[in-house]
Amino acid sequence: MPVFFLRFAAALDDYLARHPEEGGVVADFEEFLTSDAAVFERSRLAGHFTGSAWLVSADGERVLLTHHRKLQRWLQLGGHADGDANLARVALREAEEESGLGELVVEPEIFDLDAHRIPARGNEPEHWHYDVRYVVRATGSEAFAVSEESLALAWKPVRGIVDNPQADTSLRRMARKWLVRYP
Repeated sequence: MPVFFLRFAAALDDYLARHPEEGGVVADFEEFLTSDAAVFERSRLAGHFTGSAWLVSADGERVLLTHHRKLQRWLQLGGHADGDANLARVALREAEEESGLGELVVEPEIFDLDAHRIPARGNEPEHWHYDVRYVVRATGSEAFAVSEESLALAWKPVRGIVDNPQADTSLRRMARKWLVRYP
């Protein structure tokens, strides 16, 4: 097995040690990892890995969310791995590209895992995203620029996401995890 697969498998083991209650999710990600050599490629139409950023303000009180153009929902920043098995690097790259922010720092350990179906759109069939999320911190200016992938960007209070029934389920889960870590 290639080295990058072994590193990612070790990162999943580390995540499981920190979140034993998510054993089923980790098992699904481990099974997917070994299912095909092309799991980090967007061209794998059944599904592929993606990397996302829980992009928090320097004070840790707010998170930058995108009103996603294609999905029409408020979500964390992120995107396709496009062959890069270093999903922390993918999350950082996507955060920079989608926010226009500089001076971002990514934490190396996995923050959250979420497998979700992406609806068919145009020539793209319905498929799975095995999304691996990392904490990315804004350490400089928080003045963002909206990219063409977004309808809008906004800094949202983390505490406000937890109890917002209109917020995406995975956003509420990440907000809870963040508040346990940084009450």
